Amino acid sequence: MDIQLDPARDDLPLMANTSHILVKHYVLDLDVDFESQVIEGTIVLFLEDGNRFKKQNSSIEEACQSESNKACKFGMPEPCHIPVTNARTFSSEMEYNDFAICSKGEKDTSDKDGNHDNQEHASGISSSKYCCDTGNHGSEDFLLVLDCCDLSVLKVEEVDVAAVPGLEKFTRSPELTVVSEEFRNQIVRELVTLPANRWREQLDYYARCSQAPGCGELLFDTDTWSLQIRKTGAQTATDFPHAIRIWYKTKPEGRSVTWTSDQSGRPCVYTVGSPINNRALFPCQEPPVAMSTWQATVRAAASFVVLMSGENSAKPTQLWEECSSWYYYVTMPMPASTFTIAVGCWTEMKMETWSSNDLATERPFSPSEANFRHVGVCSHMEYPCRFQNASATTQEIIPHRVFAPVCLTGACQETLLRLIPPCLSAAHSVLGAHPFSRLDVLIVPANFPSLGMASPHIMFLSQSILTGGNHLCGTRLCHEIAHAWFGLAIGARDWTEEWLSEGFATHLEDVFWATAQQLAPYEAREQQELRACLRWRRLQDEMQCSPEEMQVLRPSKDKTGHTSDSGASVIKHGLNPEKIFMQVHYLKGYFLLRFLAKRLGDETYFSFLRKFVHTFHGQLILSQDFLQMLLENIPEEKRLELSVENIYQDWLESSGIPKPLQRERRAGAECGLARQVRAEVTKWIGVNRRPRKRKRREKEEVFEKLLPDQLVLLLEHLLEQKTLSPRTLQSLQRTYHLQDQDAEVRHRWCELIVKHKFTKAYKSVERFLQEDQAMGVYLYGELMVSEDARQQQLARRCFERTKEQMDRSSAQVVAEMLF
Repeated sequence: MDIQLDPARDDLPLMANTSHILVKHYVLDLDVDFESQVIEGTIVLFLEDGNRFKKQNSSIEEACQSESNKACKFGMPEPCHIPVTNARTFSSEMEYNDFAICSKGEKDTSDKDGNHDNQEHASGISSSKYCCDTGNHGSEDFLLVLDCCDLSVLKVEEVDVAAVPGLEKFTRSPELTVVSEEFRNQIVRELVTLPANRWREQLDYYARCSQAPGCGELLFDTDTWSLQIRKTGAQTATDFPHAIRIWYKTKPEGRSVTWTSDQSGRPCVYTVGSPINNRALFPCQEPPVAMSTWQATVRAAASFVVLMSGENSAKPTQLWEECSSWYYYVTMPMPASTFTIAVGCWTEMKMETWSSNDLATERPFSPSEANFRHVGVCSHMEYPCRFQNASATTQEIIPHRVFAPVCLTGACQETLLRLIPPCLSAAHSVLGAHPFSRLDVLIVPANFPSLGMASPHIMFLSQSILTGGNHLCGTRLCHEIAHAWFGLAIGARDWTEEWLSEGFATHLEDVFWATAQQLAPYEAREQQELRACLRWRRLQDEMQCSPEEMQVLRPSKDKTGHTSDSGASVIKHGLNPEKIFMQVHYLKGYFLLRFLAKRLGDETYFSFLRKFVHTFHGQLILSQDFLQMLLENIPEEKRLELSVENIYQDWLESSGIPKPLQRERRAGAECGLARQVRAEVTKWIGVNRRPRKRKRREKEEVFEKLLPDQLVLLLEHLLEQKTLSPRTLQSLQRTYHLQDQDAEVRHRWCELIVKHKFTKAYKSVERFLQEDQAMGVYLYGELMVSEDARQQQLARRCFERTKEQMDRSSAQVVAEMLF
């Protein structure tokens, strides 16, 4: 590989040689074993060599360089309905069980070095020797490099797709009558390029090919970050087998999934959104440019539910008394990092009653909204696209299900279940067609390190969003729904440009949430200004507490999107454990989009955004794609000094707070909701200054009822006070019922408790650290910085209780604080 890695740095390498060869489709056939905490089975890769896909990509790029170009049109005669597929068709018990993987019943701790071979054959492959150049290079064999770590690879073989009846029709050359490498590769080339309206047939052929016999083992080797495969005599990507099967198993310590217990104490495993993505779950091509489809058969004990990021709502097929099989698939090509799985004893949550007082119900499609429903023209590679389906574009509320441990049934019914329809409807009213046909929502275990994570067709939410009313649940739900458009349907071509996902989702969550609540324009504006005020305070804190180099939204500058000749690259700070707790990409990205929306006006901006979604869905973008199209659509009188270069300089390529934002905050007047909070802060400061014994005739202070965001702001202002008496803190708790508020409010309350050593409320801090792990990491720091023996003891006690289940990055950061 022509990239140099410095082991002392925290960068994440992407090793796959995607410039030479691409995975077009994965077929996974896996068993989940909770006793050994191992997922094992096979994965079949269908490949396309570089010459073919470079031609396809260049033709698409030429046609779609800017909004002004005509979009490419692909024939799509069949709308993308969810097919009904029998999972039995795609699993072969005999072939799977014929291959003994390893004994079950205990955690696998063997193969610590991660190196394996087919008998002794692969031992001669040197990682350093073969990673220098993985393309066509003289007499050496071509090397397929996959991203891979923490996996035990047991065997790699070529798949004899020519043995599958009926596939011979995919060979165009009549002279290819003898089964050869060229013959098999031609079959795969034709299979991966079938038109989108034949997707059912294509999935069926993929499944049948994945069960075909092997026709020769391949040499392989592994190092820390990659799996390298070669075939003797195959010197180019064109000559390399285009269908290969890998037998492997995960390791219990693998970082792509977390083995833990749910809130009811039952075992579960799920993809945790690790910095290394899915390379410890299956060998894959991690770079975003490797857009692929997949299908998966997953077996688990019959008491477990398997949820995945597939586009079908799978139902279990009972294989034998104690085992069920689940089958999922996707037809929209996406990066391998979007693959998601969760296996546990989840229960589907149902609404007991439906009230007409709920935020919103499904409403008919109004003609005034029809102006942004585009049908039939798309710019992406061919797949069954919802934007080309007239009925899909008018579907305000997509089918959805909610899963959680049974102990959370009441909390889900009280908040989450009621909020999903209006939030989905609001998103549709702002951006148009939902990019994905369905949505599963899963309440994940307490060790989940964030409030939410969006994947295609499935969303993980923290239990922290279920308490304290609708507000936190609604805003987080809207944030993750926004990722369906920005982050998933439209992805960043370079992962260092996280703002293209998180900045958009943060900006849109406010718009969606105001729409879902059916707020009047003035109320919506006030709510959004208050949230901008809170984010401004957070951004200032972030700038003070983070290294300058991690405050830059486009750290690679002119090299953004560039890779080595092989396609390998490095994600700056991708392995830094503190990075997952930083919000700079959320906040600076949000303020940039807010700045642009104000310059254009909301009506113009959101009209443009719908146009942008239509132009770029199903594609990967860089910052310049968005900014160039935006500037093309800004009327000359509103553009003023705006240019791509100025925006790079002011917002994306510099550390610290952008100068335009500083000017805006200095000039801007405080919103009414924030002024109301200031008045309440003044009252509390007065209460705190009063002597313990008051005069009889002195009036009790009357406090206004505050919204959750106002409570957060109130507590942040009070955190700036040098001292607050226990009497004042107790009165605060009693006045606002702080222990019953949402997690954002309770977090600030815990900070006040720690700062002022309010011992009567230490139980609230303990509860927060155990039940709200997604938000509690920095509380550990506050407890330790105080140098108070009792607080430090509390921190260590809570960490001892939770460290075994805690997310790995969180545990690492907390351990550094405590010891």
